[in-house]
Order: sequence, then structure tokens, then C-alpha cells
Amino acid sequence: MIDEDLRTFLNEKVVLYNQPQFIEQDPIQIPHLFSQKEDIEISGFLTATISWGNRAMIIKNAKRMIHIMGSTPFDFVMNYSPKEAKHIEGFVHRTFNAIDLNYFIIALQHLYKKYGGLEPIFSRYQTDTNLHTAISKFKELFFSIQHPTRTTKHLSDPLKNSAAKRIHMMLRWFCRQDKAGVDLGIWKQIPMYKLSCPLDIHSGNIAREFGLLSRKQNDLKALNELDSNLRQLDPKDPVKYDYALFGLGISKTF
Repeated sequence: MIDEDLRTFLNEKVVLYNQPQFIEQDPIQIPHLFSQKEDIEISGFLTATISWGNRAMIIKNAKRMIHIMGSTPFDFVMNYSPKEAKHIEGFVHRTFNAIDLNYFIIALQHLYKKYGGLEPIFSRYQTDTNLHTAISKFKELFFSIQHPTRTTKHLSDPLKNSAAKRIHMMLRWFCRQDKAGVDLGIWKQIPMYKLSCPLDIHSGNIAREFGLLSRKQNDLKALNELDSNLRQLDPKDPVKYDYALFGLGISKTF
């Protein structure tokens, strides 16, 4: 049973943090640079992929990727050829380097040409309750062409017990219909109730403080437990509470 005082408190924190000012300090600012759906998708996917570590560094390196692509991500991806690889030489964000970025661009080109983009894949393989199978299938298709073995580590698979924080964050960006205008809501075929909270050490710790999560590891079992509780708080838009958990984790004011 969800405590009504907790629901009220977290709803207040959602309103506090789910505001346009959030964009200026978060990696979500990168896909917000674009208006074309495909540019938003590609910039958002690449940004989410490198979204671990210091946020300032994430944003800096995401902007560098966009600069490498001439600020036209979709056009760059669709016209990419081996001769363009020289443009990405030297790129690195932690363990994600030019080898990985080169393959990610090639794989994106393949997916857009064969499947019409990212949304058709996630939409086709969504289940009645969540997107875990869709993420797993997306990874399978993403690496269905020849690829460097090292690069597979940069996409998580929930069916292998990963919480898949970064890909769930991207799905929140693309699928959540946000009246505040922070999440972009460009995908219409996936209902918000199927979205999962991007679970990391910060959101997990705050969720445990409030009794929304008991499992110690931040894995798929923990994610399912958290999702179940957040869906009791709001069955239609459970991932809005990611803003509350994230904001409280940053501010420590509770």
C-alpha cells in the first residue's frame, strides 16, 4: 500500500524539478537542439549512450559528437562512409571511443535503412507491460552486422539482468508526453505506463530511503520492484518520479 503522504510529497518534487530550467543542466539539452525527429533520435541516442560520469563532461562530449556530425546528425549518419571516419578520430568519453562511435554510426545507418528508424523497432517488440524485451531486441538488431566485440558493452540488455539505465532514460525522453516540455515526447506508439525509471546509484538510494525499493543491487529485479511501486503512485505516468528521485538525490533536502 502506497502512503498518501509520500505520494503528495513526491508529486510536489516532480513539479519542482520537472521544469524547463532542468534542460539547461542535463544531457537532455542535446536532443532539444533539434526539431527534426530523426535528428532528435540520433542525438538523443548517442547522448544517452555516453551518459555516465560527470554531467558537465557528458554534455561537453555530446556536443563534440554533434559538432563532428556537422550539427546534422541524421544527414551525417545516412551519408556516412569509411572516408568520414577521419572526422571522429580521437573522440573519447571514458571507455567509449572512436572505434565505438564509428560502429554506432554505421549501425544507426543500417537500422534507418532496413527498419525505418528506432521507433518502429521499440514499438514492434514492446510487451503489454514494459519495454525490456524491446530493448533486448534492439540490441540484437543493433549488433546484427559485423561489429567490434568491445562495442557491445555500450548497450545494456535487461534480459541479462541489467537495469539498462541509459536506454530507459532515452526512452523517457522520447516517449513521455511532458506538459512541462522537458521530455520530448516524439514517439506516440509507446504508452507512458510501460516506461521504466532510469535506475542508478543516486535514484536507487533515494528510492530505498522512501521504501520504494528494498533490493540492494541496481539490477533488473530492483528495477521491476521500483517500477511496480512507482506505477502504484501514478499508473499512467510512473517515470515522472524520476525527476523527484533525481532532484532529491542532488539536493539532499528531505
